[in-house]
Amino acid sequence: METMSEQEAFELAEYYTETPPKVDPSKARIRVPMVRIDDETAAYLAEKARETHKTPADIIGEMVQREIAAAQ
Repeated sequence: METMSEQEAFELAEYYTETPPKVDPSKARIRVPMVRIDDETAAYLAEKARETHKTPADIIGEMVQREIAAAQ
């Protein structure tokens, strides 16, 4: 693998600083909605994630799926 010189790195950084890539947010494949939660909920999710080796998002998703199933 080739490495770039310090001068090339500076030139590349300057190029992208002066001409940032154009991004169309409507074409984004990943959407990350932000949700605020209280400290107690955050602590619960952190502990549950540690115990189950899952992500907090997985835990929340499973909880929502159970709620949806119960409502039907």
